Amino acid sequence: MVSNQILKETLIKVREASNLDFTIYRHDATVITADFIRKSDEMKLLQNRLSDEPGVQEYQDRLYFNVFDNDTVEYVLSCEKRPSAEMVGKLTVIQLEQLIETHQERQDKDNFIKNLLMDNLLPVDIYNRAKKLNINPRKPRVAFLIETRSRDNEGVLETIRSMFAENENDFVAAIDESNIVLVKELKNAEDEQELKQIAGTIADMMNTEVMIQVRVSYGNVASEIRKVSNSYKEAKLAMSVGKIFSSDQNIISYASLGIGRLIYQLPLPMCKMFIEEIFKDKSPETFDEETLTTINQFFENSLNVSETSRQLYIHRNTLVYRLDKIQKNTGLDLRVFDDAITFKIALMVVQYMHYMEKIGRVD
Repeated sequence: MVSNQILKETLIKVREASNLDFTIYRHDATVITADFIRKSDEMKLLQNRLSDEPGVQEYQDRLYFNVFDNDTVEYVLSCEKRPSAEMVGKLTVIQLEQLIETHQERQDKDNFIKNLLMDNLLPVDIYNRAKKLNINPRKPRVAFLIETRSRDNEGVLETIRSMFAENENDFVAAIDESNIVLVKELKNAEDEQELKQIAGTIADMMNTEVMIQVRVSYGNVASEIRKVSNSYKEAKLAMSVGKIFSSDQNIISYASLGIGRLIYQLPLPMCKMFIEEIFKDKSPETFDEETLTTINQFFENSLNVSETSRQLYIHRNTLVYRLDKIQKNTGLDLRVFDDAITFKIALMVVQYMHYMEKIGRVD
């Protein structure tokens, strides 16, 4: 069903062009938008007087037009009786019925893509239905996942749809109350930088137009339509992994998850065993803020002692002392490449374990 907002906007434009007042009802006489509203008893009488036939009908000082969805009356359009009203009314009916038809086509495509993403279609059905819906199955596509905590999810959805309205084969739909998926048709297999730019445009538009912060993740490019579900699953995984290991970023690519992708798929008992093996009774949770800051800065500077001490505004010997203290407590010397890798992975595993405990997954 066409949204009430679209119907209202359409009638506003017609009214501005024709200077006629218009009212549109559902077939059950529920008013959607109106310049003129009859009393409830008149509405009941009106329902009984109007037929379900096409064309113009007249009652008192107004004209009425049935708006059809296939062979069923979906809406009733009413306007004041004036010399140009009948012609304007008929043209408006044509426009509204085209909106309904376009909306129905989009709904058919939406249902197809949703079933495609959820793996509810057999391969042979995918190509047959794509052909019927005039969707090119050989075009490359990629799935973007947009997470928002906004209460106005419908407003976010319409904003994203308007951004990609030029290409009728771009698909946008709400997955649930906080997640929206965009399946973007590509001219060719765009490189990673171009995909990141599309994701950045979405995030920037949400921030400036709707005034909300969103996180955008995306999968790899699917070379044909039957592989789009893989891209969607990758986007979902990227969103989950990004929340753990890249919480300060609002753009997350599946192709750049790195070791976080592997850690995310480890069972928690194995993670606990690994942490106990590395740290014994000295868990990273027991490290003070100064030690953690030192460790993180040292890793960010590629184990460069001089650069780390400069950025921490401490003497080189002070940094060496701190690193010696970490080695004494953990048995790992962060100045040695192998030990540094082990320590870095261990910190990420701890981060992953904390996140899983936070969301209630303890298996």
